[in-house]
Amino acid sequence: MATKHDLILAHIESLQVGEKISVRGIAKSLDVSEGTAYRAIKDAENIGLVSTIQRVGTIRIERKLKKHIERLTFGEVVRIIEGDVLGGANGLEKDLNKFVIGAMTEEAMQRYITPGSLMIVGNRLDAQKLALKEGAPVLITGGFDTSQEIRALADQLALPILRTTYDTFTVASMINRAMSDQLIKKDILLVGDIYMPLEKTSYLTTSDMIKDYRALSDATQHSRYPVVNKNTRVVGIVTAKDVLGKADTQLIERVMTKDPRRVKKEMSVASVSHQMIWDGLEVMPVVADDLSLLGIVTRQDVMKAMQLVQRQPQLSDTISDQITGEIQSIEQDIEGNKLPTPQFTFGVTPQMVDELGTISFGVLNEVIASITKRVMDVNNRRNAWIEQVSLHYFHLIQLESELKIEPQILELGRRSAKLDINVFIENSLVAKAIVVCQVMERP
Repeated sequence: MATKHDLILAHIESLQVGEKISVRGIAKSLDVSEGTAYRAIKDAENIGLVSTIQRVGTIRIERKLKKHIERLTFGEVVRIIEGDVLGGANGLEKDLNKFVIGAMTEEAMQRYITPGSLMIVGNRLDAQKLALKEGAPVLITGGFDTSQEIRALADQLALPILRTTYDTFTVASMINRAMSDQLIKKDILLVGDIYMPLEKTSYLTTSDMIKDYRALSDATQHSRYPVVNKNTRVVGIVTAKDVLGKADTQLIERVMTKDPRRVKKEMSVASVSHQMIWDGLEVMPVVADDLSLLGIVTRQDVMKAMQLVQRQPQLSDTISDQITGEIQSIEQDIEGNKLPTPQFTFGVTPQMVDELGTISFGVLNEVIASITKRVMDVNNRRNAWIEQVSLHYFHLIQLESELKIEPQILELGRRSAKLDINVFIENSLVAKAIVVCQVMERP
């Protein structure tokens, strides 16, 4: 029999998206105590059924589905391959580290099988049994079955035996893509990876006075603080400039900057860095959906994170990596003299053209963006983000064309840069771009 808590959750899920929800309303309509209703609504918020928005209240929202694979488990593999489980269901939550294709003799494949790996094999019972004994789950392709003995062994060892109707090549491609996507996602730093949590964050309230700011600044040696109300929701930010020349007894609420820029833990560090550059911000509050303070992220945190990303080895190729990997640098002219600004070459391959056989607009944009970043790097502006690209075609760029790309710096300042980039085929100008960058310097 369902509990009152479960009944309330089911009732909330049945409501229309956008409908307002209150503790009193739930308690009255379902004949439960307000305490029970409150606990159920908080649980509904945790699982993504409702959200509390300032000055609006608690409303029913679309459930936030997980869009990416956080961990590639064998249970997730079942979904990817559209398969079923023949045995060892208790091991579906284990992580997949690599896969092995069983297309060799038992003696040969034994050295490749490791615990946590997935053996992809057809209807070879001997290979299936060997994999399980070596600690590796099994994926049977072609829709074949297995023996009762092997099912029992899989259950005993809690090692899944999966089955799919796809062939080995197709299955390997599907799993390889999932593993690649997982690695790329892990490479993307989020605010949640670098922010300073609330217990380590210094902040002020709307009821604090200027003297409280000065005492906090003396104690922490910082000059910027989020300001929260009695519900710990961020309502402003206060800096040394705001309190300059103000009386000690004046309220922080009167001098703070209201409705400051805020970020959430799910945002990428790169997007936050762009906001900091654009608005010249040193500190940004990190908030929950209801704007309650979770912590802060500083310009210094972002700088360190972006520099760390640039030093990390590339674990998996994105489409951008595949395109920019074809760019070659030219640092000397024909006579061997060093060029003041590096030049580049790029060959148009069949994967980079549109339906007309000419270079895709997106591909050429990506090439120009990559060259811009390389030029900025040469000029010791490593933390540069492209803000605008104005690209103009003069002639169609056909398949197998060899492009020569000549960048020229028009402006190079502390916080921004502008480049003129010309694209040639056999000394004929075929495209031109003006690129504007923002530069983040160390605080």
